[in-house]
Amino acid sequence: MSQVVKMERHDAVAVVTIDSPPVNALSAAVRKGIVDGVNAAVADPAVKAIVITCAGRTFIAGADITEFGKPPQSPSLHDVIDVIENCPKPIVAAIHGTALGGGLELALGCHYRVATKEAKIGLPEVKLGLLPGAGGTQRLPRAVGPELAVKMIVGGDFIGAAEALKAGAVDEIVDAQVAGGEAFAKKVIADKKPLRKLRDDDSKLAAAKADKSIFTNAAAAANKKNRGLEAPLAAAEAVSHSLDQPFDQAIKSERELFTKLMNGEQSKAQRYAFFAEREAAKVAGVPDGTKGRDVKSVAIIGAGTMGGGIAMSFANAGIPVTLIETGDEQLKRGLGIMQKNYDATAARGGIPADAPAKRMGLIKGMVGIENVKDADLIIEAVFETMAIKKEVFGKIDQFAKKGAVLATNTSYLNINDIAAMTKRPQDVLGMHFFSPANVMKLCEIVRAEKTAPDALVTAVNIAKKIAKVPVVVGVCDGFVGNRMLAARGKQAEKFLFEGALPQQVDAVLTKFGMPMGPFAMGDLAGLDIGWRSRQDRGIKSEIADAICEAGRFGQKTGKGYYKYEAGSRAPLPDPEIEKLIEETTAKMGIKRRQISDDEILERLMYPMINEGARILEEKIAQRPSDIDITWLYGYGWPVYRGGPMFYADSVGLKKIADRLSFYAKQTNDPTLEPTPLLKKLADEGKTFASLAKG
Repeated sequence: MSQVVKMERHDAVAVVTIDSPPVNALSAAVRKGIVDGVNAAVADPAVKAIVITCAGRTFIAGADITEFGKPPQSPSLHDVIDVIENCPKPIVAAIHGTALGGGLELALGCHYRVATKEAKIGLPEVKLGLLPGAGGTQRLPRAVGPELAVKMIVGGDFIGAAEALKAGAVDEIVDAQVAGGEAFAKKVIADKKPLRKLRDDDSKLAAAKADKSIFTNAAAAANKKNRGLEAPLAAAEAVSHSLDQPFDQAIKSERELFTKLMNGEQSKAQRYAFFAEREAAKVAGVPDGTKGRDVKSVAIIGAGTMGGGIAMSFANAGIPVTLIETGDEQLKRGLGIMQKNYDATAARGGIPADAPAKRMGLIKGMVGIENVKDADLIIEAVFETMAIKKEVFGKIDQFAKKGAVLATNTSYLNINDIAAMTKRPQDVLGMHFFSPANVMKLCEIVRAEKTAPDALVTAVNIAKKIAKVPVVVGVCDGFVGNRMLAARGKQAEKFLFEGALPQQVDAVLTKFGMPMGPFAMGDLAGLDIGWRSRQDRGIKSEIADAICEAGRFGQKTGKGYYKYEAGSRAPLPDPEIEKLIEETTAKMGIKRRQISDDEILERLMYPMINEGARILEEKIAQRPSDIDITWLYGYGWPVYRGGPMFYADSVGLKKIADRLSFYAKQTNDPTLEPTPLLKKLADEGKTFASLAKG
């Protein structure tokens, strides 16, 4: 039929096969090929039934996202589904791999569906700031019921073949998609089964139509974690139309909601983030064809919070790991915390009941650094002090085998200096995980001055294997994320001297969409960590130091910038902090003033963006989108705002540069002046995105 779709007749069954690697996305060519294939099968009098299936590793994994924002090409997915649904001969979708988004919508337009046992189905459009736009919000509720449908669509979650069969989304589980699809089609012919159209079957809607609370409760539960996001709410509204509008009217309403989201700022940001994540895996300066080293064994040095979390990340991915400590007591404590974490997750239903035992079985605790000797990858996760890290790497160099990749989990320190403690600097790099390491997805891969290309590729590959999002960065104080965070932290701290309180500053950021503000985040991490780091570097901070000197280290002591009631993590404003701040500033002769929320937002965000521009100037980050991915996955930046550099483009670089100059003069802080790159782009009316295009 075409280069991407073919039709073959096997006796009375026509098999229409989509073959458009890598994921059989619904491009214009695929859509046209499907229509041509179905029409050809209808025109053949020998054909009594049709099977639609896919070659390669998966069924249709969704729409062709590269067509978004471009003029529509005929036939649309709606047109394709109409041809399938109104076909006079029964059509069976034979699913393997994943049927996602438009792929599942197409399958729901077929009269019957079969799936292999490992297949998964889902409508994940909300993750791109959209909702299913080709009937998914109407056909899925009719297939599985509105409660499960709203959960799947609002959450963007997949379900497996067994659950899909039980719910009614598929009719049979088969061993092989093509043979199974053909066998099912032959049964349909032999049994003279009717052309079953989901659009005409309201039987699974009846209960929710009679009692609307069934649906509203399900929708509320599905939307519980979607603070600030527009698409999940719109998706729930679209599904609700299956209960109160005729099918054709509900399809029209679905399309209107889809179009509104597609043209909205949130979806643009979320689609940008989707592509940015994939772009981040492309590493500049690595020769084509460079392969990573084999990693069959991993050792982690340090069983504290970070080391334990990193070990759990490997165990979660089914990779055995040796966890090394200096003594039995420290090792026992670390393993105990990991066991407790796994047990708590299993109790919540986050992992199967047998998972804690299986995963802990992959973590082998050992005492003594000599136990790194067999590891292909060694990750150091000891205390964040240069002297300690240098000492550890000197010892690693003595015991590690030749060719092992040596990674440090440092957040700030100079990796070139750490690598110099070994006789193999080409094997040394940074793998900066974020806390809690078993949860947070970002991993900054830090390329040192002498890091070998294959060592770098190894780190990127292993990060992806343990479900992290790797971003390659260069060596500087704080790398990308923490360097920008320091610029924000400097302004946050200044606000306390000038007139704001922690709760006002934090509230501005949470309203913006961040999960927490800088002071609540400091309390969570432990204020003593920053205090010791400042002491180590000879840096003084009058208010922060006074808080720590009062024994207020954050949540761990029940008091920090906020106070915490027993057993609670909820930060409560504390009059003692207000008094401490006022007394400290009074001693320093500082007159406090009222500060607006707008000023707080600009002075927290714009210096970060300015630092991002400086990072690009210095080539610490390869591209603006890498900076955005760092903040999206490492610091909880709201995905619907795309990342700091994307946000800067949406605000306008001219405005940001002008406001930075204003604040530099207002606060007598020349470091706030816009960087040459930011000023140049602003003067030329360009964006950070234009750098990537260039």
